Order: sequence, then structure tokens, then C-alpha cells
Amino acid sequence: MATESDQDEAKVTDDAKATAGRATSRPPPAKSKKKKSAAEVQKELAEIGKAEERPPVDLKKIYVRVALVVAVIWVIALIVPVGGWIPKAVAGLSTLVAIGVMVWLDRYVKKTAALGAILKGADTEEGRKKALERLDTEFKKGDTQAVIAKAQLQMQEDPRAALATLESVNVDKELAPIAGQVRAMRAMLHLTLGETAEARALADKLELGKQQEPKTRVMFAAVAGEAWARSGQGRKAVDTLDLFNPDAPEHAEMKAQMWRARAFAYAAVNDTKGISRALKKLADINPHLLGMFLPPQKKVHPLLEREAKQMVARLGIVQRKMVRQKM
Repeated sequence: MATESDQDEAKVTDDAKATAGRATSRPPPAKSKKKKSAAEVQKELAEIGKAEERPPVDLKKIYVRVALVVAVIWVIALIVPVGGWIPKAVAGLSTLVAIGVMVWLDRYVKKTAALGAILKGADTEEGRKKALERLDTEFKKGDTQAVIAKAQLQMQEDPRAALATLESVNVDKELAPIAGQVRAMRAMLHLTLGETAEARALADKLELGKQQEPKTRVMFAAVAGEAWARSGQGRKAVDTLDLFNPDAPEHAEMKAQMWRARAFAYAAVNDTKGISRALKKLADINPHLLGMFLPPQKKVHPLLEREAKQMVARLGIVQRKMVRQKM
């Protein structure tokens, strides 16, 4: 007959087995996120200025809605008892305008899709070379969309050539969204080249509040924030950048650019804790990003450069392998 102590011992053994069973049934711990290579980071940073990919436009729905509006205008024109030919003339003019808009929209959407396909195939040096040839041969000279696409390819290897390409666009004659995109890309390239005064002049013309696309608004804020921070308006830069959370899932594509801008902004207001936090965030993405603040980079705040050097030393990174001019 089992004694009380034997029963207690058996109970303990059963509890241990049950605990072991639960432990073995647990899923294995998730693997830490693999750090991206320097080449991958360079590619991501070079793509920051690219036009945002949008879902395909449903032209059929747009055409139906426009047709309904025109039909309503004609119905009103036909039943209005006064005015004689004027209501009908207005309806006819509205019809012509609607047709013109639909033709333009159809061409715009098809061209955008064609340009997107060309850019997607430009993953390698050879691919970019072929893409540039297609842009020069398949699109008219001075086509703004093609010019922007060409600059997006050039900026990955030759920021100065990309800047010259964008400067060929007369932003004063373009629609506001296109002009804003060109200015933002030019400002970003000037920042890459250490030309803060030129970047500031362009950033001052970016209208963040009028941007409907969230990603465009974030991109404008990051570019303008860095330009302001590096040209004497650190507080304005911090206040603007604080409106957006770099770690939000919807800002994943712009995360590195947003933390880079914050690093410059915190340096401009002598916030060492903010600088350290921004640099740590960049190092978490990829330690090689810290090379953006080290020589031979131009016009980097001494406080920011010092903090970056100290973090590089703590991480034991070989400096010559770090990302430099890429952005």
C-alpha cells in the first residue's frame, strides 16, 4: 500500500511530465529578422524617390460616372424651357470636355503602366541600361513622366546625372502633383550631394498639407525636414517630422529615410538623446546606414558625426564597407 510520501512523489513526477509535455508542444521561438546586406540597403534607399506604385485605375467605372454626369446635363438642357440654344450649347461643350478628359486619362494610365513595367525590369546594371534606352526611344523627348522615370534609374548610380535630367522639367508649367514630385526628388538629390542651400529652396515650395496620398506626404516631410534641419531651421524640422511615426507599418518603405531626417533634425537642436535614438534605429535596419553621416559626406553636423563614429566603433563595423553617397 502506497504511503503518503509515495503519493506526493508520484504527484510531483506527474506534474513534471505534464510540464515537459507542454514545453515540447510550444512552437519554436521565431528567428530574428535577417539583417539586409549593404547592397540591399543601397537599393532600398535609391528607390525612396521613386513614384509610388498605385493600384490599377478602374477606367470603366470612371467612364460610367462621367457618362452619367453628361447625361444628366443633357436632360436638364432639354427640359429647361428658357434660354433657347444656350443650355444645349453648355451641354455640348460639357460633352466635348468629358471626352477630352477621358482620352487624356486613358493615355495617362496606359503610359504609367508602361513606365512601371520598364522600371520593374531595371533590377540590375544591364537592366537599367536597357530601360534607359527604351525610355529614350519609346517616349517623346520632354515627356515628363518618362523624364522622372529616367531620373529614378540614374539616381541609383549617378545622382548628378539624375539631377540634370530633372532640371530639364519646367515645374512652373506642370500640374501641382507632378511639380511637387520633381521638386522633392531634386531636393533629395541635392541633399545627397551635400548642397543644402539648393535643397532648402526646393523644400520651401513643397506643400505638405495639400498632398492627398499619405506616402507622398511622408516623403515630402522627410525631404523637407532634412533640408530645413541642415539649413538652420532645426525646430521646424523636428516639429514637422514628429507628425509622422517612422515605425508605423504603413511607413515601412520610408522608415530609413524618416530616421535619417530625424537624425539631422535632432542634431540641429543639439538633442543628443534624439540623435542616439535615431542612429540606433538606423543601425537596427542595417548598421551600414551609419556611413551616411561619416566622412567624406558633406555638411554633416559635428555632433551627429561624432555620435555616428562612436556607434560605429561600438558595433565594430569596418568603415570602408559602409554605405556612403547612396540615398
